Amino acid sequence: MSSIKGLKKEIGNITYEVVSDCFSYILVNGEKNKKKAISIITETINLRNDMIYRLGHFEGEKTRSKVKVYYAKIKKDLYAGMDKSLQKLSKLSA
Repeated sequence: MSSIKGLKKEIGNITYEVVSDCFSYILVNGEKNKKKAISIITETINLRNDMIYRLGHFEGEKTRSKVKVYYAKIKKDLYAGMDKSLQKLSKLSA
């Protein structure tokens, strides 16, 4: 299992990549779909904030197996959310 510090770094890195792609899209395409790209950035940042919050707020009995499942779910939700954001950005590019 990754450490919480490692997961926070991973969340930050993935968020940075998605936001960076959105800004690149805006730079290349100018005003075309700029508001939609900014809304993708906002959704991505909100997802990041939610994941960071969830990392620090485990509730319940802290058995090794439950903790492992909890953090695995956070990681799964992170990748699903970021994939959704990238798919939205891809649709704008098409």
